Amino acid sequence: MADLIEIKGGGLSAAINPFGAELTHLRDAQGRELMTDADPKFWTGHAPLLFPFVGRLNGDMLRLDGAEYPMKQHGFARRHNFALVNHDAASAHFRLVDDAETRAVYPFAFALDATYSIAGATLTVAIAITNRGDVAMPASFGFHPAFAWPLPYGAPREDHRIVFAADQPGTLVELNDGLATSADRASPLDGRVLHLKEGLFDDDALIWNGLASRSVRYGASTGPQLDVAFDADKLGIWSKPGAARFVCIEPWHGIADPAGHTGDFRDKPGVFEIAPGGTWSCQLRVTLTA
Repeated sequence: MADLIEIKGGGLSAAINPFGAELTHLRDAQGRELMTDADPKFWTGHAPLLFPFVGRLNGDMLRLDGAEYPMKQHGFARRHNFALVNHDAASAHFRLVDDAETRAVYPFAFALDATYSIAGATLTVAIAITNRGDVAMPASFGFHPAFAWPLPYGAPREDHRIVFAADQPGTLVELNDGLATSADRASPLDGRVLHLKEGLFDDDALIWNGLASRSVRYGASTGPQLDVAFDADKLGIWSKPGAARFVCIEPWHGIADPAGHTGDFRDKPGVFEIAPGGTWSCQLRVTLTA
């Protein structure tokens, strides 16, 4: 494992792995861990960055302009080393640029910048994707942070919940083998509240498409909680069945292929295009509340 890059603010500290520019630790002022323990029995990820797409491609194949490129779920950024561009006490800036390996599966010149910064009790992750080429570049992007479940404040697992900032009427996206089906999934919300419990993720992630909320609050009904704010209109919530000690809160600018989809990547749901020389950006903010 590469040496982790550490940053610190008034109420939080964080450590980021240059491999994948992945947030690996997020701790409160007393050093208590707010992220997953990455138990290999369940899932060894911490907070991968999903690029150049979110979810699974039909047949694990990216189809573009008549060519096919094999690529696993959530893209390749999480499996590449990022360069450390800048680092000071409270921030760290990482960058991934295209190379021969990436162009073999995604034929575009790009820069993916991830900047982590802490101010007080808030961690901000700022993402910028730049098209360094001379043709429009299709892409999508997602966050995948896994927070400790339970949080380290004494409340049992069954007291933890996720509260949406706005009403979320309607159904969820149904997945089958990682692909979006034409069926809908009934919402498990109690008003705006998702009660976390065993069995909730037996049928894969809960996925909201066309989300009304731009933030959720995670934690027990008493004690410190985490406010997770974002600018995405899609949200996945997931944990590995079998009492894994984490829950992922995943704002997405993209989504899995529909089952049977064989169209061009540019027509994949959730894919946006970045003009030559242009930059697309988004943010994730995690705040520890008292």
